[in-house]
Amino acid sequence: MVDCVVRNWEGVEVGQANLDLKVAKEANASHIVHRALVRQMNNARQGTACAKTRSEVRGGGRKPWRQKGTGRARAGSIRSPLWRGGGVIFGPKPRDYSQKMNRKERRLALRTALQSRTADLVVVEEFVEQLPRPKTKDLVAAMSRWGVGAESKVLLILPEKQENVYLSGRNIARMRICLADSINVYDILNADYIVTTPAALEKIQEVYGD
Repeated sequence: MVDCVVRNWEGVEVGQANLDLKVAKEANASHIVHRALVRQMNNARQGTACAKTRSEVRGGGRKPWRQKGTGRARAGSIRSPLWRGGGVIFGPKPRDYSQKMNRKERRLALRTALQSRTADLVVVEEFVEQLPRPKTKDLVAAMSRWGVGAESKVLLILPEKQENVYLSGRNIARMRICLADSINVYDILNADYIVTTPAALEKIQEVYGD
């Protein structure tokens, strides 16, 4: 169990929240998180890269010059990989990069990754009422009061969809907003700070706690 300080909209400490998740053993933690990260990044690849071989390039059916007597190197096709405009040797072809990982392992990796970032976890009281209308400037100012740097990569985890918070944060270049029931390993590890609320922490423990 990890105790987290809860701050209000002004950045003042007002209480504590708990994060209690079952995580992987220390000896296996980095391995399982790495597997989950590699799986997620590979599954995001389209795998549509394609280069033509010499048999697929248009043209090249006629021998460019006779075999002997010209003084030039013998050549059978203008679409040889050695020629400009020719085919590609061992070029990429469409393929499926996706990897499988057991559901229990994926959830364990997610919990382990989140628990490892508690030092960079910023828990804030529900602040949706502080944004009666979308205002990016107000959200940026509040983040500075919470100790989050202006140039930092921020992952904002919300318990549910909050339109004004989303509209206020979508123009912040290095901020990513997601819901508590749809977090992923890459976003957790990629962020410099993770900003969330007590309600979102409860939702995470409800959804991912086994």
